[in-house]
Amino acid sequence: MSTLLKVLLIILLIAVATLIVLYFVGKRMQKRQAEQRAQMEAMKQTISMLVIDKKMMPLNKAGLPQQVIDATPRLMRRSKLPIVKAKVGPKIMTLVADNDIFDLIPIKKEVKAVISGIYILDVRGIRGPLEQPEKKKGFWARQRSKAKARVDSEAAKEKKSSGKKKS
Repeated sequence: MSTLLKVLLIILLIAVATLIVLYFVGKRMQKRQAEQRAQMEAMKQTISMLVIDKKMMPLNKAGLPQQVIDATPRLMRRSKLPIVKAKVGPKIMTLVADNDIFDLIPIKKEVKAVISGIYILDVRGIRGPLEQPEKKKGFWARQRSKAKARVDSEAAKEKKSSGKKKS
């Protein structure tokens, strides 16, 4: 056996072993996340609150209680989270929003929110529906729309020029 073949075989075995380990770790993490989601669903409650501000900011600068910061893993402390400052009753609270609903939360408006602890799970407008923000177009969608606009403008120019020739 050549040396190159041996090296490639060892690399292949390491890659397969890594994929197997990642598969089982991923399954365990999914189970843990499902359990946490079930706990959050059991503890949820609906409150009305006035949203003061919302930002994506690091956990340690968000103004959350020290107990929450200590409970998070070390690597997660630097990552940015969707933080919402809201007035709930007479108190101003700092809450963490779900990534999916962060864009839906209006600033300086009163909303009904479903929360579980300090985590916002869902938001509904008190006075009518919430405005849906426009989603950003992806790169290929922007290119398609530009190409379509070019084709449409060229077709309009042709139609205009053919109309002038007939008269």
